[in-house]
Amino acid sequence: MQRIAIDFTAAFSQSGGIGRYVRELTSALAALDAANDYRLFVSGAAKGALPAALAANFAWRPTAISPRWLARIWHRARLPLPIEFFTGKVDLYHATDFVLPPSLGSTRTLLTVHDLSFIRVPEAASPPLKAYLDAVVPRSVARADHILADSAATKDDLIELYKTPARKITVLYSGVDQRFRRVADRCALAAIGAKYGLAGGPYILSVGTLQPRKNYSRVIQALAEVRASGLNLRYAIAGGKGWLEDGIQRTIAATGMEDFVHLLGYVDDEDLPALYSGSRMLLMPSLYEGFGLPVLEAMACGAPVITSNLSSLPEVAGDAAILIDPTDSAALRDAIIAVETEPKLRERLVENGYRQAERFTWRRSAAELLKVYRSLLAG
Repeated sequence: MQRIAIDFTAAFSQSGGIGRYVRELTSALAALDAANDYRLFVSGAAKGALPAALAANFAWRPTAISPRWLARIWHRARLPLPIEFFTGKVDLYHATDFVLPPSLGSTRTLLTVHDLSFIRVPEAASPPLKAYLDAVVPRSVARADHILADSAATKDDLIELYKTPARKITVLYSGVDQRFRRVADRCALAAIGAKYGLAGGPYILSVGTLQPRKNYSRVIQALAEVRASGLNLRYAIAGGKGWLEDGIQRTIAATGMEDFVHLLGYVDDEDLPALYSGSRMLLMPSLYEGFGLPVLEAMACGAPVITSNLSSLPEVAGDAAILIDPTDSAALRDAIIAVETEPKLRERLVENGYRQAERFTWRRSAAELLKVYRSLLAG
């Protein structure tokens, strides 16, 4: 039995994004592998706050020290306090969130890099966060024995921007949980609409943190033109506040869309299938994404998708979405109108979307991850 530690901090502290990635992947791994001894490291947690173990061979290794303080200890002060101080001696440590802590020389290390948006789209991160990532991520990439990239686009960025050898990188796609299926029950859809203030008519949906990289201001501008053309569509954004979200508020005010844009904040994971199913379409015209999981979740729920032709999104969407230049508001406007007014186009996107989403499962992701673990441990 090999001893493997996984950084579970994001899963414990973040409801969406990387937190959901770590939760889903680790849960699928727990259902797949009963042979190894897993330790889930959680920073900023007390023992009493942790849920039940995922499986008999998965144990919690929490510390009350916050991620912020560990960053100061490990990456500012550069104190060589090894991760094994918290996890106990392990054969492999998997850092799931960009940054690799100090470790013993005998421990194999795996690092997940979700994207390099802080380089490609520097306005996506606050200046202090960008400075931190610019200093810490390249050091972590260089030191790790192997890298997981969320997409081929992220792998290409690692090779181009950090000169990382291709042989050192494995692309590990995310999956779509089985709960993301079309919700047809009208009562369930009405209840979700009422819960989030969306019961007054049709809406289009975006899922993701409020930040410039998500391109929400252009969506709002395009939707104002769509409404001016006579289509009664509202816009719901499911995502917490992020960097420079005030610009979105200014765009809402400037376009007179105060009554038609709904900022839902973080929504409960169990509500997402109904939110996707009740929407007229998902919009994800991001300027950059490491993967773009909402694209597949929406497809699995039968929602047509309009997304960006940049970064990882074309490889995630395949032929099942309308791909547009995210800087072209007119293209976005025309795509929204087409999906809303052309039944055959809508039907094709929905059917292709179901097939595309079926290609991505967390069980498959966990099986690929287990292969990487075994390869590193054998080396």
